[in-house]
Amino acid sequence: MFDVIFALIAVTVAATGSEPATEPSSLDVPAVVDDAAPDLVAEPQTPTGKFTTATEVKPILTATKGNWIAVRDYGGNDLLYLTHLWSWRCGLVAVSVSINDAPAQEVPLPECHTEYATPNAILDQDGLPYLTFPQGSIENVTVGVTYDDLTRDSASFARGDVFIP
Repeated sequence: MFDVIFALIAVTVAATGSEPATEPSSLDVPAVVDDAAPDLVAEPQTPTGKFTTATEVKPILTATKGNWIAVRDYGGNDLLYLTHLWSWRCGLVAVSVSINDAPAQEVPLPECHTEYATPNAILDQDGLPYLTFPQGSIENVTVGVTYDDLTRDSASFARGDVFIP
């Protein structure tokens, strides 16, 4: 990954004939996240109008934080729905959940469908946007999100606050 970054810097220097600015714009230059996740690299934040960047989805997810998840008792199981986060996943690089204060587990996100007009659409091949747990086992949930600009946010929910019949 660093090979690609260094190649981009070299091309930029060669094209402009000068050294890059000492404080590059966060819109154009990827940055490596802290030691907790050294394999993640910030993505460019040029708005596309298709809601595929943190710049575009962060205000929406911040305003709708209370809707990030839902819990449903169905078919003898607790279902933890992540539909809202899946719907804005193109501006995210990671989602994690902690059930009842257990260690957080990363939840895989489907790929963005940039070949379509609605890249955040949930298609059949993406699977179902919920996790299954034993009936009545979810008491509280903490959700962490990492945006593609590598900023983070989290929210905690009591079962009764996000329970749907």
